[in-house]
Amino acid sequence: MHRIVGERDLEETRFDEADARTALRDLVRTRRFDERALALQRRGWMSGYPPYEGQEAAQVGAAHAMARRDVLFPTYRSNALQIARGVPMSDILLFRRGFPEYHSDHDERVFPQAVPIASQIPHAAGAGMYAAHNDEPWAALCCLGDGATSEGDFHEGLNFAGVFDAQSVFFCENNGWAISLPRHRQTASDTIADKADAYGIDGVRVDGNDPLAVRAVVTDALDDARQGDPVLVEALTYRQGAHTTADDPSQYRDGDPDLPEWRLADPVDRFEEWCLDQGIVDESFRTEAREAADEELAEAVATAESVPRPEPEELFDPVFAEVPPHLAEQRAQARADVDRNDPYELDR
Repeated sequence: MHRIVGERDLEETRFDEADARTALRDLVRTRRFDERALALQRRGWMSGYPPYEGQEAAQVGAAHAMARRDVLFPTYRSNALQIARGVPMSDILLFRRGFPEYHSDHDERVFPQAVPIASQIPHAAGAGMYAAHNDEPWAALCCLGDGATSEGDFHEGLNFAGVFDAQSVFFCENNGWAISLPRHRQTASDTIADKADAYGIDGVRVDGNDPLAVRAVVTDALDDARQGDPVLVEALTYRQGAHTTADDPSQYRDGDPDLPEWRLADPVDRFEEWCLDQGIVDESFRTEAREAADEELAEAVATAESVPRPEPEELFDPVFAEVPPHLAEQRAQARADVDRNDPYELDR
């Protein structure tokens, strides 16, 4: 059984007060994004949205552990991680509205969000294999949920990573639920981290509601990965809300789960309380951070609404220098489908 890393003080985590304040600011900032995005979806601004309330500390801590040269492979719920990494909020809002990710104007080393479960894991393993083969100075950080560990792509990706010494870290946010299926119903392993043993790589567990502990563990994991030693990190957290806006968790959650209080606690409240106790911030810090986030969000929404809608041809034109006949036929069919049933008609 892998022990849980957590409850570290600043000296043990090698971080200073400025690091703690930055972490808390990003916790507040990403929580506000989640609240606003959920409200936008409820009024029809986007078709669907996957809330991540309760998982901010895991994602912010992992983002702050990454070096600028490292490459991120996000999943559909990795919005807080991408924002803390430097991806503009407007980019994520555009993605949720169905815009292609090449509309992005940032320079962060981030692959497109993977919506099909676990499909990004072989990609991250392959990128890590490339980095190892070419003596690159960076590592790949791959985000996944506990449900992804039941997919074949997980086993194939980690197996290749172990065999070929891929410079990859597989960051699993174990939030307790794979949609409506609790963790104990999808694996007989004592922990997710234990699965690393089968592939000959290291596995570690961390308190996913402690952003500094997550940052410390993922920093070490990325350091190891850059030396050709891939790592599976299991961040223990809890999904406070629904799987997506199409989900009703009351249909499968019956009372409080059998989990410790530290895992069920709100990570933003918990870390703020710790920062206050340590004298790192004052009572006004969270309010000021929230006001700054609201200003950033207002600009992000305005930016997203100002971007011209993509035309169906954009999906096909960048693929080949000369579009082959079969894609030309598909492109014409897509154009006809949009003209016949315009998905943006409600925006007008």
